Amino acid sequence: MPCTWITSDLQLRLILTLFFVAECLSAGMEGPKTSNNSMQQLDNGNHSSVSTTSSTERKQSTVTLYAEVKTSLSVRVDTKAVLTCPPVLWTSVLVVTWEMVLRGKPPCFRAYRRDTNQTTRGNCTDKRITWASRPDENPALQVDPVTITHDGNYTCQIVTSDGNFQHEYHLQVLVPPEVTLIQTEKGTAVCKAAAGKPAAQISWTPEGDCVTEQEPSWDSGTVTVQSTCRWGGRHVLNVSCSVSHLAGSKSLSIQLSQGAEIPAHLKNLYITAPIFIILIVAGSIWLLKISSCRKCKLKKTEHTPVVEEDEMEPYASYTEKNNPLYDITNRVKTSPVLQSEVDVVIYRCESSTIKKTER
Repeated sequence: MPCTWITSDLQLRLILTLFFVAECLSAGMEGPKTSNNSMQQLDNGNHSSVSTTSSTERKQSTVTLYAEVKTSLSVRVDTKAVLTCPPVLWTSVLVVTWEMVLRGKPPCFRAYRRDTNQTTRGNCTDKRITWASRPDENPALQVDPVTITHDGNYTCQIVTSDGNFQHEYHLQVLVPPEVTLIQTEKGTAVCKAAAGKPAAQISWTPEGDCVTEQEPSWDSGTVTVQSTCRWGGRHVLNVSCSVSHLAGSKSLSIQLSQGAEIPAHLKNLYITAPIFIILIVAGSIWLLKISSCRKCKLKKTEHTPVVEEDEMEPYASYTEKNNPLYDITNRVKTSPVLQSEVDVVIYRCESSTIKKTER
C-alpha cells in the first residue's frame, strides 16, 4: 500500500523517509496479506468482502494526515516564546519533527525518534531555538529570547500509531516604538513613533490639520510613523499625542509656546528691529566723537599766543639777543665809575660789530 509524506524541505524528507521506512515496510507487508485474505474470502460471500475493505481503509488511515491546526501567535521582542505540539497519547508517538521557515533564512528542522531516543537537526544554527525540555518527555519548542529575525512559521508534526498530527504557528514578533513629541519653529507639533513592528497608530487631542507619514525599514522589518499637526489660527496651548500599538499604548503631552504660527511680517520685524537700533546707536556715538574733536581743536587754537616778529634791523636784533654785555648790565648793578667803563666797552664793541656788518 502507498506510504507518502510531503514537506517543503528535501532534507526533512530524507530524514522522515529514514524514520518511516520501518513502518512503511511493515505496513506494506500487512497489505498483501490483507489482500490475499480478501481474495480467499471473496468466494465466501459479500460479508467477507466488506470486512476486508474496512480493514484496508483502517490501515490507510495510519499513514494519512487527518489532524491539522493553525495558530497565529504574537510575542514581544526580548521575551521567551514556548510552542507546543498537538496533544496526543505519548505511548503511541513514533516521530516528532519541528519544521521552521523564518524570514530571510533557509528552512530548517529538529526531529526526535522515540524508538531509538535520538534527536537530529538540519540547517538550524540559531542557538536561541531549542527544545523546551527533554524531547522524550515534552517535545515543545522554545525561543529565548525572541528577536526580530524569529518571524516566520513553526510547524510541529507528530507521527503516531494512530495517525499523523500537525500544529502550525505563525509567529509575529512585536517591537514597541520609541515615542517622541516636539514643537517646531513653525509652531507645529511633531509626534514620532520610531522603529515599531508593526506600524503604530497616532491620534491627536485636540484634533487639527495633521499629516501622517510612514517610513519602513526593509532590513529589520520595522516601521517609523511620523505625524505633523497644526491648528491654524486657533488659540491652542496644550496638545497630546496618543500612540496605539500591539505591544502597548503610550500618550505624551506638550505645552505650545504660541497658540498660532507667527505671521511672516512680524518675523521680519523681529529680525530687522534690533539691527536698526544697533545702527542708530553706532551712528550717534560716531557723531559725538566727531563733534568733540572739533571743539578740542578750536580751544587749542584760541589759547596759543601769537609771536610777532621784531621789526628791528637784523644786526640790532642779533646784537641784542646775542651780546652778553646786555645781560650783564641788566643783572649786575655797579658803581658809576664802573658803569662808565662798561659803557665805553659796549660802544667799542658796537662799533666793531657795525663795521663787520658793513663789510
